Amino acid sequence: MLPRNHWARRSERLDPVRDSHEISLHVSAYDFPWDNLQALSFALFRTYAVPSIGRLLDQTGEFTDRVQKRYDDTGLLLEEVQRHGLDSRRGRSAVRRVNQMHAMYDISNEDFRYVLATFVVVPKRWMDDHGFRTMTPNEIAATTNYYIELGRHMNIKDIPGDYAGFEQLLDDYEREHFAFDEGGRRVADSTLDLMTTFPPNSWAPKWAVKRFAYSLMDEPLLRAFRYPVPTRAERWFFRGAMRVRARLLRLFPARSKPKWVSTYGYYRTYPAGYEIGDLGTFHHDAHGPLRSTSEQGEAAS
Repeated sequence: MLPRNHWARRSERLDPVRDSHEISLHVSAYDFPWDNLQALSFALFRTYAVPSIGRLLDQTGEFTDRVQKRYDDTGLLLEEVQRHGLDSRRGRSAVRRVNQMHAMYDISNEDFRYVLATFVVVPKRWMDDHGFRTMTPNEIAATTNYYIELGRHMNIKDIPGDYAGFEQLLDDYEREHFAFDEGGRRVADSTLDLMTTFPPNSWAPKWAVKRFAYSLMDEPLLRAFRYPVPTRAERWFFRGAMRVRARLLRLFPARSKPKWVSTYGYYRTYPAGYEIGDLGTFHHDAHGPLRSTSEQGEAAS
């Protein structure tokens, strides 16, 4: 049995630049697999409150007509990169598939940078609020460096150089761009409906699961979607339940084997397995604004 702080102590002995992938695995696959899944899900959920992002996702129909498949494709592609690394064949294939999908649509570099910032900032804030411990400075630096490298592979320009830069970018962008959009609201509603089907959520009434989700959202996000603001009692109850969970987790030993998101049973589209090149959307599926051929080639390179 490994002591509870085993992976944090091990990460502290590694270099946050050279060993960023290994340290990020300690966080995502050993100490915080479920928390990291929820945090990244909420990170993507926040992006729907930016009208240029939420409206585009609504126009594609992927998050409304085929929400389970879109959720699975996104999660599996991210896990391929996270699991195998950007230097691996599978990791590079997954990033190539992501770039090919994004190249079909007219997405600004500013929106790309914001989405990348959510991947950096939201997990750290989630662990602060709901994890059994907070992330160490070395873990924060390493996961930031991991996403900086991912952003470079996606040809995102003007990427912040550290966590503080990403945090400022996220907060400023949300302050300026969060607003209600009917398309973004439809995408958010569809995603929340999907979340109610995953265990243990599926064991509770849908309305209760949604009230729980609202209680974990901040007020700017709730206002952007025009969702009801939870009562103080609801926030106290649901967030209190998360604190109880965190305290209980401190009593358990550290994992000796990684726990991957794909083993939770949330991904249902490919029961017989999948090929990375078959994941995601393709030109014949696209309904949103397309880029020119030259733009697509530049973004996918």
